[in-house]
Amino acid sequence: MASHHFPLLASNPRETLVDRELSWLAFNERVLELAEDPETPLLERCRFLAIFSSNLDDFYMIRVATLKQKLENGFTKVNTAGYSPAELMTEISQKTKELIDRQTKCFHDVLIPNLQNVGIELVKWQDLNDNELAYVNRFFHEKIFPVLTPLAVDPSHPFPYISGLSLNLAVVVQKPDTEEELFARVKVPSNLSRFVLTSKEDPRYIPIEQVIVANLEHLFPGMQILNYYNFRITRNADLEIEEEESEDLLASMEQELLRRKFGPPVRLEVDKDIDPELLKTLMEELSIKEEDISRYPEPLDLTGLSRIADIDKPALKYPAFRNQVAWDIRDVEPDSPEEFFDAIRRRESIVHHPYESFNSSVVRFLESAAADPQVLAIKQTLYRTSGDSPIVQALIEAAEAGKQVLAVIEIRARFDEQANVKWARKLEDAGVHVVYGLVGFKTHAKLSLVVRDEQGGIRRYVHMGTGNYNPKTARLYEDFGLLSADPVLGDDVNKLFNQLSGFAPQTSFERLLVAPRTIRPGLLERINREIENHIAEKPAYIRMKLNSILDEEFVEALYRASNIGVKIDLVVRGICAVRAGVPGLSENISAYSVLGRFLEHSRIFHFANGGDDELWIGSADLMHRNLDRRVEAMVRITQTEHKRLLLRALDGYVSPETASWRMQSDGSWLRITEGPDGAKLPDFQSQAIEWYRARG
Repeated sequence: MASHHFPLLASNPRETLVDRELSWLAFNERVLELAEDPETPLLERCRFLAIFSSNLDDFYMIRVATLKQKLENGFTKVNTAGYSPAELMTEISQKTKELIDRQTKCFHDVLIPNLQNVGIELVKWQDLNDNELAYVNRFFHEKIFPVLTPLAVDPSHPFPYISGLSLNLAVVVQKPDTEEELFARVKVPSNLSRFVLTSKEDPRYIPIEQVIVANLEHLFPGMQILNYYNFRITRNADLEIEEEESEDLLASMEQELLRRKFGPPVRLEVDKDIDPELLKTLMEELSIKEEDISRYPEPLDLTGLSRIADIDKPALKYPAFRNQVAWDIRDVEPDSPEEFFDAIRRRESIVHHPYESFNSSVVRFLESAAADPQVLAIKQTLYRTSGDSPIVQALIEAAEAGKQVLAVIEIRARFDEQANVKWARKLEDAGVHVVYGLVGFKTHAKLSLVVRDEQGGIRRYVHMGTGNYNPKTARLYEDFGLLSADPVLGDDVNKLFNQLSGFAPQTSFERLLVAPRTIRPGLLERINREIENHIAEKPAYIRMKLNSILDEEFVEALYRASNIGVKIDLVVRGICAVRAGVPGLSENISAYSVLGRFLEHSRIFHFANGGDDELWIGSADLMHRNLDRRVEAMVRITQTEHKRLLLRALDGYVSPETASWRMQSDGSWLRITEGPDGAKLPDFQSQAIEWYRARG
């Protein structure tokens, strides 16, 4: 990072920038705080603990794996936040250990006793009564035993391949009448429930691995079982595809997914009482270092707690919530595509998920287009969608009905690659034109275009959003979307699809900012305009709500604006490289984080613009990858009523009257749940549920 380029950041990197990985760990710590919070409903606490564990898996598979590669390649250069790979690895290992200690304490000392108090027991093998023993043993022989494969390690059996994220038993056995000890590995089946019911009646659960341990003699008949321990490894799952050298991106992705299974191990989880000799064997066989080991009491792998969180006890969960049909389309007849498109033509509509239904707006938009004989063409981007997606089904039906259908599928959407490869093949078979976007760029923009033949000529209808076309996650992810028949926007989106499917690099847009060409300069120009407006004593103010802010050019620009006196509010769910509230650097910047029952996913950008509020929504975060290596799109909001809705949401996120995490000047996050008078503050999401309920 050249000092002339970012003078404010380069002056003292560790004081001016929060490191990306450490900021991410701070985000996961906020998830853990929700699990630790006695105010969070009990089964939701179990879910947050499962999410915390799953997040940590992803972090090790991708981020730590990349860092370890740097270390192995002898890379010593410090990053923009002032850390060398070795220093960063030490910090991460230390912080991870602290978080896992807290997770263990939360699970064993708090959640297990609290669950027991409400009649949900997590028990050990020795706690089972005779009836339960008979029930669980029968379950073992009928369901578990047939799928187990013990793998021995001896001169004729090399150390077995151990798949990432699988839970395993390391078993030490001895042949009778010999001194020789042998090692075997038993994989705990991941397609069976992690916690097994101990009878048909009582809600008592036992971890599946304890059932296997109790029945090891059936796996090794005639052998003496000396010892056993659980272990679990995380492997590098970062994909590397050289697109320029790839003739067929789909085939390359299928190859690469196969290779991912064999990525090198980056983390080993073991029971804290594991036998030192056995641990030494595992470390040698898996080439794992001491710093890559997480030791904690069994059960390992608490992602399985989602099974407990799913128990049907509504009183122990967030209150039931029913989303509303979006205001502008609520009076439309259910099976009338004609009426639906009429409603969008009459007035542009903004929808806020999950408070307003995704199915009755976005899914209906595409299903109406597939069923409507006047629709000639549908163009659609797909980044992540669900396994039984009605959207994919609608595209297939439209193609089968003879409509022109284009699907721009991002087969490199991380951890959804397998599903997306499958969908790509299925859509191609139905006659959909499937393209994979631009070489070298992931397509992350959320766009849908419907071309309709009407009395006055061809008209284009658009959906643009901040979230994926996934009806399942739309119930849990907070996102905004726009349904519009604005000819200017229709023209913009049409041009963008032409860029994605053909060759049109010099396209210009009116209502859109599009990465990699115009989002970066467009937003920087607006930040500079706020600086000029502040100097000219016009209203000047910047608010951004996003998942992550990491890009140094934007951090520098925001510090510059703060130094001039522009007030800036950042609402950041995850990574925040900005250090807020530092005297002489960022005292005019406040940073908030909101986490809760819904995953905050929308991106909103608000500029005071001299008193004429300018608002944008879209798919982009302020990270290098979004701005420079992805196709992202943001749309300017033009209707006064829609601006008011977004401003009201932003006001709620940053209000001193709502609970949130607030960044301190040292870069740490403090959770504020009480007002100055000690009264409990409501969280923004439950307020939003009430707003929309009242509106409905």
